[in-house]
Amino acid sequence: MTGTVYLVGAGPGAADLLTLRAVRILERADIVFHDALVPHEILLLAANGKKVEVGKRSGRLSTAQNFINKQLADAARKHDIVVRLKGGDPMLFGRAHEELDYLNKQGIPCEVVPGITAALAASAELGISLTRRGMSRSVVFVTPRAGEGEAPNHWVDVVRAADTAGIYMGAGQARAISDALIAAGKSPQTPVVVIENASLPESRRFFGRLKDLEQVAALGAGGPVLILLGEVYRDSAIIDAWPQVHSSFLPTARAIRSGRNRSGNS
Repeated sequence: MTGTVYLVGAGPGAADLLTLRAVRILERADIVFHDALVPHEILLLAANGKKVEVGKRSGRLSTAQNFINKQLADAARKHDIVVRLKGGDPMLFGRAHEELDYLNKQGIPCEVVPGITAALAASAELGISLTRRGMSRSVVFVTPRAGEGEAPNHWVDVVRAADTAGIYMGAGQARAISDALIAAGKSPQTPVVVIENASLPESRRFFGRLKDLEQVAALGAGGPVLILLGEVYRDSAIIDAWPQVHSSFLPTARAIRSGRNRSGNS
């Protein structure tokens, strides 16, 4: 007999944004293979489960995907409930298909538990709809990254054609992203917002224009970053004050409940 592997979305970071299903599975987990950026507060929910970090971070040593796949299968032959805990949603830039495909071939039961992806958490904090009526009728989530041997990534054409875009895993390529989009015809004046640590108490936002994306992205402190761009952000981007870049700490649900809202500008 084998156990079941649950691919669970850890969401953008705040523990109280997990789904009820995710919490219940974590509480029953025998072992949890988790991404590097999953907050400790979320891991505490798996009080009785062994924790194994198998995260991938740009520019750092990371666990090979094939090795992760085998670890999950081996664990399922020893434990009843195995959790693969992924940041955001497992089905969005989470390589879930590779793990599901491997486990299915091994005859191991699998289940996916969705999570809130960073673009939705960032939009909630900003209070700006991704699809503002009369302004944005199309939204895309892309990443400029492409693995070795993968087919060409046509993210530039997709972003250029969309009204609003969320760019994942792009902070380290901010200059290249800006240059590529402008060269493809995107206006250099397109408003951009860079969100760092969406949903967490240390969340910050930086506003600017596409032509200055490299400068805006460089203001972050190294936390997980999402880039948003589109005309829906023009009212909030304080364009008239440019080139001064504005940032502010965002209140979280926890801070609001406890009355400890923080704010600041730089």
